[in-house]
Amino acid sequence: MSEALDQYINDLQTLAEDAKKAFESAKQKEDLEAHRVEFMGAKNGHLKRLQKGIGKVEKDEKRAAGQKFNEVKQAVEQSFQTAQDRLANLSASEQVGPRFDPTLPGTKRPIGRNHPLTQTVEELKRTMARLGFEVAHGPEIEDEWHNFDALNIPASHPARHPDENFYLANLTQKGHPLLWRSQTSTVQIRVMEKRTPPVRIISLGRVYRPDKPDATHFPMFHQIEGLMVDRGVTMAHLKTTLRLFATSLLGEDVHIRFRPSFFPFTEPSVEVDMSWQGGWLEMGGAGMVDPNVLKAVGYDPDEVSGFAFGLGVERICMRRHNVEDIRSFFENDVRFLHQF
Repeated sequence: MSEALDQYINDLQTLAEDAKKAFESAKQKEDLEAHRVEFMGAKNGHLKRLQKGIGKVEKDEKRAAGQKFNEVKQAVEQSFQTAQDRLANLSASEQVGPRFDPTLPGTKRPIGRNHPLTQTVEELKRTMARLGFEVAHGPEIEDEWHNFDALNIPASHPARHPDENFYLANLTQKGHPLLWRSQTSTVQIRVMEKRTPPVRIISLGRVYRPDKPDATHFPMFHQIEGLMVDRGVTMAHLKTTLRLFATSLLGEDVHIRFRPSFFPFTEPSVEVDMSWQGGWLEMGGAGMVDPNVLKAVGYDPDEVSGFAFGLGVERICMRRHNVEDIRSFFENDVRFLHQF
């Protein structure tokens, strides 16, 4: 027997002994499987490696080496089968490792929650519903008629400039360029086109303006707009509605004030400020619906009047929860969102 064959047979015997010890030491099926891969793996197992070693012995000794390899292979397979049968016959109390215990409480999964802006929107809906306002919805992609013309915003107005809006390139509808709506007032136009007074609605949703993101601005934000059209509606109704809205939402210590302003779709127009927990904060704009807007939807301004207001949902939410940066709502930081 050559030295190469002698060494090869010794390696096979060592492998058989190591495999038997490893299989006998396995306390659970996962351990046994790991040892099976180690010794019997089709790609990198020890048996596969020694099978390739037959080529290193002399040609006239290859037959003897092959026979010894087959004996060891059968012995290793038998050791594995014995260990497999042993583990299969173990009782539950004898098994080592994690076991299912039906008496233990289940693993509690984390429960999601509504985004703080969604929570605010839902509360705004409930608050305005108590004041008799229903919710109306409209598309976020609008044409110029609903976004500007019907709202008495002339073609020369700076609000219509391409730099102030997100126009959709080469897309039109009935000859009107399309854009992401810059205000939810478009919903008010769509509702009035289909209904006759009285109308009492709120529209809530996303609006888009190319503002540079900072602590108080974001290119996408949410608005709530209210509209009431009927006979004899006055500025007093507007202020009363906003005061009831503010106190219902934020508490009795809220105060409302109007400052003269200008909006193409209301006349007269005001800026709405709220004072709550110290200091005044501009919340949005409001005013009496401009007669030109009423005419655009087929209403007679001599017969009916109305008021409209628009408030930023983010500003309300920030005020309620003392959030200092509007960008926090859109960064998807779970640590921030779990506070609400």
